Amino acid sequence: MDHDVRGDRAEECDLMARRPTVYDVAERAGVSIATVSFAFAQPERVRKKTLDTVLAAAAALGYVPNVSARGLAKGRTGAIGLYSFSYLLDDGERDAVDELRARATDDARLFPLYSDLVQRGVELECHRRGLALMLGSGTVPDDLPAVVDVAGRVDGLIAFAGAAPAETLARIARRIPVVELGGETTAAGTRTVLVDHRSGMRRLVEHLLREHGHRRFTYVGDENVTEEFAERFGGYADALTAAGLAVDPPLPSAPVKEATTRAALAPVLARGHLPDVLVCATDQEALVVLNVLREAGIDVPGRVAVTGFDGIIATRLSSPPLTTVQQPMEAIGRTAVRLLLEEEAGEAGPLPTEPLIRASCGCLSSN
Repeated sequence: MDHDVRGDRAEECDLMARRPTVYDVAERAGVSIATVSFAFAQPERVRKKTLDTVLAAAAALGYVPNVSARGLAKGRTGAIGLYSFSYLLDDGERDAVDELRARATDDARLFPLYSDLVQRGVELECHRRGLALMLGSGTVPDDLPAVVDVAGRVDGLIAFAGAAPAETLARIARRIPVVELGGETTAAGTRTVLVDHRSGMRRLVEHLLREHGHRRFTYVGDENVTEEFAERFGGYADALTAAGLAVDPPLPSAPVKEATTRAALAPVLARGHLPDVLVCATDQEALVVLNVLREAGIDVPGRVAVTGFDGIIATRLSSPPLTTVQQPMEAIGRTAVRLLLEEEAGEAGPLPTEPLIRASCGCLSSN
């Protein structure tokens, strides 16, 4: 056995006996330590050939990067958290959790939802930046152990509106950056991604007024859930008021509470005097409305038009395809990550929304 071979094997045994470092990867790949760091933290900054060489060297050595060296500005872990309200574990339906989970695999109204598509944006931005992502959710808004557990393991937290109490988020924000998603900052020290809900809904209602001549409107949904829901109802009211029409109180409804939506529609159907259009606060509620009308033998859009808000994938597959307002859900998730990294001052946005005109309002469209 020649000296070089003995030396190589001795070196390999030494690496096996200790944890490989960034220096070992740099030496094996023939690059600088900085290049190795960029390969894991910001791979977009490294040429593909060099990146492949570094990753191959790391794999051969069994190297795992030290995340504590590449967290946020004040980071420790190199990870951020995303905390959402779990619709499928709603407090009022705990006894039906298994049934709801089964429905989620069969019912396009339950997956993917708005939160799933925003999460996708967060995941993509974290991947691009070499950040780890920890996911968490609670069964009720005051499920403190879950959100505190997530916050204790990450360098920054993104939380959906209503997922955790404002006072809890305020306490967390004193230690790590926190971004709330929901149109407003309810907790001291947090920031938010703003979305132009009001303009999108106003433009949708203006289309219904101008292009279809509708005059009898009914709003389906609770405008007081969060600021973003209030903005949607505000845009609806703006358009009707400008047209000289009265703004009636909305029918009580909520996403993923089908029984509530059905109960709200029952007296409307019983009266037999239908509005021209049912404008729904979310796509999930609009899809329930379509089902209820179909079961009652009421043609959409022949006798009544139906619209939603959010632009979830299920709206493309409904019968008829649902006219809605598209939120920039992936952009919301990506922007939230940038806020945590303090790359944007103040609040981010407002991000635009766009009406998607399809058949449920009476238009023939391929959107």
